[in-house]
Formats: sequence, C-alpha cells, structure tokens
Amino acid sequence: MDSMKQTIFLWIGLLFFCELLRAEDGSRLWLRYDTDADARIVCQQSSPILDIAVSELKNAWQGGGQVTLQIRHTSPWDELGREGYTLRSSGPNREVTITSAGEKGLLYGAYHLLRLQESGADLYADQDFTEKPAYKLRILNHWDNPDGTIERGYAGHSLWQWDELPGTLSPRYQQYARANASIGINATVLNNVNANPQILSTDYLRKVQALAAVFRPYGIQVFLSINFSTPSEQGGLPTSDPLDPAVCRWWEAKVKEIYNLIPDFGGFLVKANSEGLPGPHDFGRTHADGANMLADALKPYDGIVMWRAFVYEPGDGDRAKQAYQKFMPFDGQFRDNVIIQVKNGPVDFQPREPFSPLFGAMKQTPVMPELQITQEYTGFSNHLCFLAPMWKEVLESDTYQQGAGSTVARVTDGSVYRQSVTAIAGVANTGDDVNWCGHPFAQANWYAFGRLAWDHTLTSQQIADEWLAQTFSLHKAGETEADNSQAVLLHAQLTRVMLDSHEAVVNYMMPLGLHHLFAFGHHYGPEPWCDLPGARPDWLPRYYHRADREGVGFDRSATGSNAVAQYHAPLDTLYGNMDSCPDELLLWFHHVPWTYPLDTGRTLWDELCYRYMRGVDEVRGFQKVWDQAERFVDDTRFRQVQHRLKIQARDAVWWRDACLLYFRTFSRLPVPYELERPVHELKDMMEYRIDITNFECPPYGFTR
Repeated sequence: MDSMKQTIFLWIGLLFFCELLRAEDGSRLWLRYDTDADARIVCQQSSPILDIAVSELKNAWQGGGQVTLQIRHTSPWDELGREGYTLRSSGPNREVTITSAGEKGLLYGAYHLLRLQESGADLYADQDFTEKPAYKLRILNHWDNPDGTIERGYAGHSLWQWDELPGTLSPRYQQYARANASIGINATVLNNVNANPQILSTDYLRKVQALAAVFRPYGIQVFLSINFSTPSEQGGLPTSDPLDPAVCRWWEAKVKEIYNLIPDFGGFLVKANSEGLPGPHDFGRTHADGANMLADALKPYDGIVMWRAFVYEPGDGDRAKQAYQKFMPFDGQFRDNVIIQVKNGPVDFQPREPFSPLFGAMKQTPVMPELQITQEYTGFSNHLCFLAPMWKEVLESDTYQQGAGSTVARVTDGSVYRQSVTAIAGVANTGDDVNWCGHPFAQANWYAFGRLAWDHTLTSQQIADEWLAQTFSLHKAGETEADNSQAVLLHAQLTRVMLDSHEAVVNYMMPLGLHHLFAFGHHYGPEPWCDLPGARPDWLPRYYHRADREGVGFDRSATGSNAVAQYHAPLDTLYGNMDSCPDELLLWFHHVPWTYPLDTGRTLWDELCYRYMRGVDEVRGFQKVWDQAERFVDDTRFRQVQHRLKIQARDAVWWRDACLLYFRTFSRLPVPYELERPVHELKDMMEYRIDITNFECPPYGFTR
C-alpha cells in the first residue's frame, strides 16, 4: 500500500509539474490570471454571454467587494450602444458596477475590470470609465486554407480542423473566442481572401455553423471570404457575370441557405480581379457591379460586403497609384452595405509606407483600414517587431480631406463621414503553435490590434504596458524589495524595446522610404538585386528602388509618376518637393542623388549607412535587455525569445550588408569609416538560396 501511495503521489506531483510547465508555455496569452477566486457577482439576468461575464469575474476578480452587472436602456447607456459600458467603483467596500445597454457591453466591461487588476492598477482607488468602441466591426481576417495551411502564416497550421468539423470541436476554438472578446474583437473572417469555392458548399457551411455556435457567446460574428466565380465553379452555371439574372438568383439562394444555418452571419469579404483572381472585370463589369450584386443578396439579412481595394495590374503604371485610380471613379455608386477594405499603404504592408490616398478621398463610400498583424514583411515570427507604433503612424496621419484633423482614423470611424458601417480589419497571425503566434512577443500585435480597433486614441506605450504586465507579470515577479525594483525597471526597459522595435526593423531593412527589397516569393530576407526573367516587374525590388549611378528611389513627384497628386493639399506639395518631403518617406517619393544633403548633416549615402548600422545596434541592445529577464520570466518563454533575438541580430547584419554592398555598386562611395564594416561578400550573398521550410537558420546554413 505504501508503494501504491508513493506511486500515486509521484503521479500527482508529475501532473502538477506538467501543469505548471503548460501554464507558462504561452498558451494562455495575456489571460494568465488565477481562477481560484470566489468573488461576489450580481447579475439579475442570464444568457450565454452574461454567464461568461459572470463566470470570468467570479473565478478571477480579486478586488474584494461586490461586482454588479446591469443592463440599462436610458441615457447615457443608450448613447454608448450595446457594446459600450460604464465601469465605476467607489465607497469603502470598493463595490464595482458595470452598466451597459447590451450584453456584449457587460462582457467587455468584465474583461476591462480584469485587465485593470492584472495590469497592476490601484484597485482601492475610485474608478470611473466610460467606454464605447471606435469601430462597429473589429475583425480578424484569417488567410487559412481548407487544407490546413495558412498563407503568410508563421505559427504552424490553421486553428480550424476542417476535416473534424462539425462533429469534433477543438477546445482552442473557445480559447480563441475568449481571447478576442477580452480585447474587443467582435468578428472573424475564417478563410483566405484567395478563396476556394469549396467554402460555400453545404458541407463546409455546416462546419462554419459549428464554429459560429462556439464564437456566438463571446459576441463574435462569422464572415467568409468568397471566390467570385463560385456560381460557375461550384454552382454549375455557365457564367459568374454579376448582371446575369441566373447568377443573381444563385447568390440569393446561397445567402438564404447561409442565414438559415447561421442567423447572425456577417457577410462576405471579396478579393476580385487582383493577382489573377476572378472578378467582375472578367465579364466587362465594374467593381461596383460585382459588389452591389452581392450586397443586394445580403441586404435582407443585414449582411455586408467588404470589397478589397488591393488591385493592381502589370504594366498599368505606378503600382502605388492603381487602387486610387480604379476605385475613385465609383465613389458613391456602391450600395450602402458595401464597405471598401483598403490596406494601410498604397503598395503592400511594407514596414513603412505613406497612408493610402483612398482614405478620406472616398467621401460617399465607407472605407475601412486593413492592417497586417502577421509579420509577412517584418521578419515573420523570428523578429520582435511591435506593430502598434506603425499602425498609430497610419491612423494618426492627417489626410486633410475635410481640413486639418481629418486623420485616417477619423475618416474611417464615422467621425468625419457619417457612414452607416464602420470597420477595421487585421490579417491574423494565429496558428496551431502552442503559443498561438510563434514568437511570444508576436502575441502583442494581436492584442494591440484589438485594443486600437476598440480605441485608436490609446498610445502605443499604454498598450505595450498593458500587454507586458498581463503576459509576463513582472510587477509580481520580485520576492524582495530589491527584486521588485529590478522587475519594475525591467518592465520599463522592455516597454522601450517594444516601442523602438518597429523603427529598428525599418532601419535595418529599408530606411528613408526604401520599400519592397525582399527576396522573391517569401518576403523574408533581402534581395535588392533580384531580377527573374519573365517575372512581373512590380513583384521585383528593382521596380521600387530604381538604383543607378545618379541615385536611388522611386520618383513619384510631378516629374515622375505623379502619385503625389492623389494626396490632398498640402500633402501633395509636402511630399512632392524633395526638400520638404520627410526623410522617412524620401525614397518612396523621390529618386535622390547619392550625395544629396539631408537635414541630419549627412549625405543620402552616409545617412543610409548610419540608419542600417543603427538598426543592427538597436537589435543588439534588445538582446542585452532581454537577457536581464532570465530571473523574472519562466524558462520556456525566456529561451524562446532569446533564441529569436539571436536570429534577428544575425538577420539585421544580413540585411545591412546585402543592401549597402549592393547599393554601393551604384554609389561607388565608401561606408563611413567610423561604422562597423560589412562582414559578408556581395557575390556570396547573391548566391544564397533560402530554405523556406526552415527560417530559423538565416543567413547561416543557406544553400548556394
């Protein structure tokens, strides 16, 4: 018997130890609070959404006092809408009251209260918050495919186990919904914009129905990306012409089928006549014709069409101009349940771009920003790159379309133009990796998107502070007063690392407005020399950098492609003049001589060299800061971040050497002697071939 007891105790101990290991594998994201509380929660109503709010608070709220959830349909709560809420605590017992006009508002308020707790807020101070979301729809766009792969996915395979649905539901579906609800995300597009028509088959719609049932109690609507040619490819029709009556009837019947299965279905996301995908142009029709046909089918059910403006064709002039050229003529011709989804910049999610000129210019058609959470162009899941500063840069850019203050955020959230539909989308970075996002710090970008979609006035520092506090709990890490002081200092240093990380990536990849210097296809490393016979010019770096003996950069001034004309005054003049154009966008808008003097006191060539070196030095500095975290962070996540920072530091040198050595063949100028010398040979780097199945070894271990 003693032996039996010992065995039992040993197994219990092992299970407990394994649970501890699991708890710190990153799978809990920022929702790492203890669930052993037994808080007093009062809610007079019950529903699936309210029951989740009550359960979360009951199990996790440590603040003492009673928490009351109540629905009120009077002022000011009606004005806040069904997702807005007030959160107030006061009195000697610190009782908390969360009030909303809707159930979703109470759920979001519950998560807000727990966020305050886990962020180290003073729970004994009076609290008074009034919150409402900036955008009505706050959407994750998944680029997941039916075969389980994810286009531009760097965290494993798809979360959606299509072959097991609808009969088997992974527990991760609920965890995913919970994570989204905790940061205010209320919609998801399940599949790739390069859509397979199979997704609209009855079998797959039943799978979608099962997912929607899991997401619904967390306030999340389901949308689908569609292939425009589905009526002919899946429906058996001879055409998919949007003005053909039979095609219209097919879509009406398909939409009816969807809503019979999923009554709260959100609508469709459409990529059409872009990068070879079918669309209305195939039948001599316009984008408005295609979008409106789908909008008419969805209208009886309050569904919407999100029609992407990511369209460009080879040989059709400056790629950066094409979305504006193709969509502005149809402003005002789209149905009121169509919203145009526009990437943040005019090319393609580059580490830095000016904002798309479509923002604000389309005055009669709702426009929504599309941001990229997955790090397609910022180092995949190998590089630490906190994207909130990049997104804030875009959202706070002034379009001047309705005078000063017409920022991208305000022209898309309904503040400037009173759109009936407002939305913002983020291309998701989730996968089936244990920690969801590959790099532990990549979770911060999912978090940041949700928080900015809810409130775009939040600062990047506020968001970084929140995420760090909840994810690593450094404010709870110290065992002594000295430890506590060091942990607080480390938190501040890591916040600074996050805030500086995006600019560091820009510096060691493509400073001063350089863009699209990536290796062909996978977009991981540098290949500014890439010149593939037969490839589309606008998929190759030389199309964008245009380096020659005189200088470097794409001339988009009035003497070049005149892309500056698509921006409202005074931006057209500001960007169009080499002397007034901000240095950060100089080579985006101008072909600049190598010896052109900048405000820094350096020539263009010398400034490029300094910026590339600065990026390398910044990443090395990130390594030094993170190494101090070993005492305060669990071993699993510490090693994961440390390993990836080593890769990032090597990659930064790779980028610096590849770009400077290549551009030096044109400038014929030396790297300033006070800077670190390149450690590679250009001829060797031009022969590297990346193994795309293993991105954890560049640039060492490349084949040649």
